[in-house]
Amino acid sequence: MQDDGLDEPIKLYFWTTPNGYKIAIMLEELGTPYRTQFIDITKGEQFAPEFLAVSPNNRIPAIVDPDGPDGQPLSIFESGAILQYLGRKFGAFYPSNERTKAEIDQWLFWQVGGLGPMAGQYKHFKNVAPDKIPYAIDRYGKEVERLFGVLEKRLQGREYIAGTYSIADIANFTWTRVWADIGQDVRKFPNIEAWLARIAERPAVVRGLALKKPEAG
Repeated sequence: MQDDGLDEPIKLYFWTTPNGYKIAIMLEELGTPYRTQFIDITKGEQFAPEFLAVSPNNRIPAIVDPDGPDGQPLSIFESGAILQYLGRKFGAFYPSNERTKAEIDQWLFWQVGGLGPMAGQYKHFKNVAPDKIPYAIDRYGKEVERLFGVLEKRLQGREYIAGTYSIADIANFTWTRVWADIGQDVRKFPNIEAWLARIAERPAVVRGLALKKPEAG
């Protein structure tokens, strides 16, 4: 939930990207107050010294928790690391059982190291690159399709990726929900389609996705 102004909340450095929405959804799921600092990556705000002090890789999202594990403020960048930290801190969506945690970690890292980067490269070469390179578009498009196939198989007979709803679902949801933008037809992946619908109905997910860019003024 957005900050009610009573206590110093977690600060979320955010833009409306799949990685940004991961953390907005997680914070909403946790029901903890947070304050949003928009970082307009279309204007280069990610290179501002103030933001680099929090996220030295000049990427969103990042957070600052004023009440870190030692009682001191803690800044964290990288969406996967943030999800793990928040899961540990609040004891939610990231069980302490090592077997379950190993399942979650595998699929979290699968997303941050595979699905996200491959989908991002596809979008770049398809929509952004000044020269359209068919080889690159085809290569990354096919890899995204392969990864969708991997997730489709994983979800066979499962409601969620690692048994119960977890940070692995949050991480993968925000990238797979934009299937049309990354060259996929979700109708070819019925397990993913049903899983997406299941997660999209969660009230916290609805609230997280409602976070929009500020109006230009």
